[in-house]
Amino acid sequence: MLGNLGYGTRSAIKVLIKQGAVTVNGTKAKDHGMQINPSIDVVTLDGETIHYRDTVYVLLHKPAGVVSATEDNRDRTVIDLLDEDVTVMSPFPVGRLDKDTEGLLLITNDGKLSHELLSPRKHVPKTYRALVAGDVGEDDVSAFLQGVTLDDGYVTMPAQLRVLSKKAKDTAPTSAQESDAEELLAAMELVPDKAEAQVVTADGETSQEANRYSSTRSWIELQIHEGKFHQVKRMFEAVGKKVLYLRRVAMGPLRLDPSLAPGEWRELTEEELESLRNYRKDGKE
Repeated sequence: MLGNLGYGTRSAIKVLIKQGAVTVNGTKAKDHGMQINPSIDVVTLDGETIHYRDTVYVLLHKPAGVVSATEDNRDRTVIDLLDEDVTVMSPFPVGRLDKDTEGLLLITNDGKLSHELLSPRKHVPKTYRALVAGDVGEDDVSAFLQGVTLDDGYVTMPAQLRVLSKKAKDTAPTSAQESDAEELLAAMELVPDKAEAQVVTADGETSQEANRYSSTRSWIELQIHEGKFHQVKRMFEAVGKKVLYLRRVAMGPLRLDPSLAPGEWRELTEEELESLRNYRKDGKE
């Protein structure tokens, strides 16, 4: 039990037992192979009660620049952000976010729950907020609701698009909620002038993307029900817009904790875990 929970190698745990550091039900353990019932027996290590568990559920605010993988030879992974007492349980990300995308990422070693959330038949919705180069309007809302055709010919499932705030060049942002305007300005600070960055042309020359996109910036919320490669970015490209910044804020009933800064994480509450287990396509429990 102690080995599975990451409290040391078998040889290290044997030493702890010989030193009298481990007790079972108040009695010092003498045999490292002693059989116990972890749901009934009380095990302590150096006076600390050890609670056994075989699954872990982590809510991570994924930062940009980190890859959604268990290991990578070049980049830091989301697993590298976790503590050792969690990583020892071999968790993995449920789905993936692009390297430059931030936001909610569930990490667990519960394969059954992961399958339920990722199954194409379940159509578990994912909700994103994004800063978009271009004036996102009602035509785009209607197009997304009908499904848009991506660059490979795939027609997306209907998606729910909401425009939260807009800002034209040299004007104040417009929005119904002050918090949406604040989020728009904060996102713009993260990606200044990205839409007009230099690009390399086919003949090897560098040039500006010469007014390809409107100077208006739109802060939007989008809910999709599938997970195609770079889907959100490609959907906006299909309607002549460009995603500059992307953050996932929800997956099914699970929402990003606003108290978590990028790179921070916590374990799911019992209520959050129960809502995931009971989740159905219609969102009812």
